[in-house]
Amino acid sequence: MKSIKAHVSRGLPSGSTIHIADNSGARIAKIITVKSYKTRTRKKQCAAIADLCTCNVIAGKPDMRHKVVPVVIIRQKQGYKRADGTTVKFEDNAGIVLRDVKLGMPKGTVIKGPIAKEVALRWSQLAKIASMVL
Repeated sequence: MKSIKAHVSRGLPSGSTIHIADNSGARIAKIITVKSYKTRTRKKQCAAIADLCTCNVIAGKPDMRHKVVPVVIIRQKQGYKRADGTTVKFEDNAGIVLRDVKLGMPKGTVIKGPIAKEVALRWSQLAKIASMVL
């Protein structure tokens, strides 16, 4: 994964629910772990924009429910600062289900709503199918 040039505050602790913004069949997912997150003992893992998480699908199509899937966070309500000084906030917490983690291939073919610029820089395959990049 590429590094991003922003001071991203981690606004999604493990256990929080996110909306799935693609047509993969999942609608709501719960964050279990955050990949490559190093922390001290007994501290909760937290996710931010463009982080890879392992999530459990709570609501969606019957074949997707109760599955553990890799998800990339594309929007978060908690504001964060970019390098140019602007603060960015979104209306909801949302993610995209991945089919192949190493290549960053999404499972769905359409992304509903905008994605953050930091996600487009780190995950280029998601930027190709995004309708809007903010």
